[in-house]
Amino acid sequence: MGPTGPEVLKARYLAINTPESTGKIEEYGKAASRFTREKLESATSIILESESGEWNRDSTGGRFLVWVWYRTSENEPYRNLNLEILQNGLAIASSTANNRYGETCVAALNQAKSQKIGLYSGEKDPDFYYGDAVELTAKELRLNLEQYNGVKVAFEGVVTRGNDGSVYVEEYDPDSGLYFGMVVYCGYNLSGAGLSILSIGNRVRMVGTLQYWETGGTYQISGISYRAMKPDDPSNIQKLGEGYAPAYALIGADVLNGQKIAIEVEEDGVSVLREYDTAALLMDTTVSLRNLTVKSAYTTTDESIDSYGARTLICESEDCLSVQIRTSPLHDETGALVTSDAFLNRRIDVQGLIGRYGNSYQIQIFSVNDIIIND
Repeated sequence: MGPTGPEVLKARYLAINTPESTGKIEEYGKAASRFTREKLESATSIILESESGEWNRDSTGGRFLVWVWYRTSENEPYRNLNLEILQNGLAIASSTANNRYGETCVAALNQAKSQKIGLYSGEKDPDFYYGDAVELTAKELRLNLEQYNGVKVAFEGVVTRGNDGSVYVEEYDPDSGLYFGMVVYCGYNLSGAGLSILSIGNRVRMVGTLQYWETGGTYQISGISYRAMKPDDPSNIQKLGEGYAPAYALIGADVLNGQKIAIEVEEDGVSVLREYDTAALLMDTTVSLRNLTVKSAYTTTDESIDSYGARTLICESEDCLSVQIRTSPLHDETGALVTSDAFLNRRIDVQGLIGRYGNSYQIQIFSVNDIIIND
């Protein structure tokens, strides 16, 4: 046990190298990830074995090199997952012969090649899109915005909100335990099936160009399309599932006040820890904060603009940190505009999206139901 709970140890397979599925998506990467997850989720017992009597680390020093043994019932023998991944054609060799199970590893690899399975089938991966977009994860996109600026990209996520011709999409990353998101501008060109794909709660594959939006000072995806006559076109947005809910991950006020976090990333083929501003990483994802006291409020009073009635609530957290809440014009059940008096000097819980105004991060609120008054 670590000082604050169970210690998390990161590991890397010995003898194999699976295609990428957590950054840029490679052919058969999703298949390898799915195969691994299914085996381990069904396991009743998992044993990690080192190559020698010592727990050896990889070249980064951040992960242990292991053999993974598992079984799915107490009456079954343990199976070696490293070997099964090789045998199913879901990995390439990585010092495959030079280890304690080298002979068996080579036999498993040769079997996959002779039977033309997976990576060695010579066939296209049915889970991979062979279009002109760079296939990646929301995490990879958010961590490397400048690198992908102006590039056509494709990523998956859950539609959590819609606002002014845009939708917000977020995806959970199990490695970091964070949600990564992106705002997608769809304008008003989509109709019918295209619009239904972007319904809140749908899991989607987004395809579009990453662009820096000068007016808002943020990045967004634009240029999305849906051709109903060619539903399988890799340039189409696509619905992958439905019935999902926004995360509304609970955060502290420190996230909006300069908190830093270290994330493991690949640089020139080597894993390194890089420090990021937490709020910057969580941009456009759904979060919740609790026990904020509303100290003051500023309201947009120009009736000639769409944001008439929108307001900024300046709040204080329990640890005396400032939190800025930006709301759309809020209306009660009768349709009447909710005034600042409803919130001033009250203690509230909020749920919304992390956004940015100028140099400050804030929580964006779109509905009066996203604010709960506690006293």
